Amino acid sequence: MNLEFPDAGTLRGANDVERDDLPRFARATRHRDLDSIDDLEGAARAAVDDLPLDSLDPGAEVAITAGSRGIHDMPAVLEAAVDELRERGFEPSVIAAMGSHGGATSEGQRETLEALGITEDRLDCPIHTSMAVAEVGTDSLERPVYVAEDALAMDAVILANRIKPHTDFHGPVESGLCKIAVIGLGKHRGAESLHNAGLASDFSEVIQERAELIIEECVVGGIGLIENAADRATHIEGVGSTEILDREPELLDVAREELPMLPVEDLDLLVVDEIGKEVSGTGMDTNVIGRVLFHGESEPDSPSVTRIYARSITPASHGNGLGLGLADFVHRDVVEELALDDMYVNIATSGETSRARIPFTVPDDLTALILACSTTGVADPADLRVARIENTMEPDELLVSEPVARELEGREDVSVGPLEPIAFEDGEFGPPN
Repeated sequence: MNLEFPDAGTLRGANDVERDDLPRFARATRHRDLDSIDDLEGAARAAVDDLPLDSLDPGAEVAITAGSRGIHDMPAVLEAAVDELRERGFEPSVIAAMGSHGGATSEGQRETLEALGITEDRLDCPIHTSMAVAEVGTDSLERPVYVAEDALAMDAVILANRIKPHTDFHGPVESGLCKIAVIGLGKHRGAESLHNAGLASDFSEVIQERAELIIEECVVGGIGLIENAADRATHIEGVGSTEILDREPELLDVAREELPMLPVEDLDLLVVDEIGKEVSGTGMDTNVIGRVLFHGESEPDSPSVTRIYARSITPASHGNGLGLGLADFVHRDVVEELALDDMYVNIATSGETSRARIPFTVPDDLTALILACSTTGVADPADLRVARIENTMEPDELLVSEPVARELEGREDVSVGPLEPIAFEDGEFGPPN
């Protein structure tokens, strides 16, 4: 089926708004006092030292997990951890720990890691990407729990992941070591089983229950990483296997304080230049955009964003537009490059079909802004409250419309540049100021 979307002239003719009616825009930057780790290698090696590895024999095969998220410092952490393991006399390797990402194929998961800078050449060790799993038990719902055969073949597994608030659910354990054990080591079948169980029960409780079983099966410990608002590691900690379920909720509380959010809580339109799997598991971080759209989960009170416009998909996502359904408008180029097979497999695994819906499709950026005037309840286009960000990992650098700029000018932690008419080139935004 070939869809023919309306052209710009047709859509812009839906109201009387002209380009010159739109508000002026200014560059706004929020400033933070951020701590980060200067010596990543030393911190990663120290985390490995804190793990209970003395019980392992010399030459033991120890694998570290590597997920699909775009965690800025994770490649360096993995590299240092692998080196430390090797120097301690072990045989290190890495396991691609992700559910259906990469199209739920071995080669696709290897390509996903390569796009994140995680390669065998860089780490100087094997990377295992087999999708084969074995059932290691059942949960309290009598549903199967799976673990990658690659993990079970090891003498020990170290979980490595960023700890942060999740984009689908909230609880004592969200995104972190337990999740990468259950979904990452569970691969496609484990992820699908977990998400179905979560939809029938409580996600956080199901993850904790399954993680406990998997940890007992093959995990010696974990390396938890917390990022600051600039996506740099601010804390790296080694946690022994018997301590993970108690320590992770404490680390999650720390991570909540570091979560980057928009400096404005009320918007008519949020423009997101790119969505992607390495940005967030949902393409856009739901905590940042104020939308969850997940079965059984309530919508957050803040921020309040009336419409969202998504402009592109990151190259590392290879056309997987999961999370596109969180937006109201989408650029036509995004629809044309969608890899529906990857996206649909990912959605079937995660369990929320609304996030795969294709939004109102526009041919260019100017059309999106003009249509926002008809779909937000704003009477005067000059009053339109708009913010434009690169992605939800970078919410501190914004292009904002005049009403938002005036509001932010009074903030000590925000600097606001001069107001200027927004530039368009053939209907598309010019480069951000």
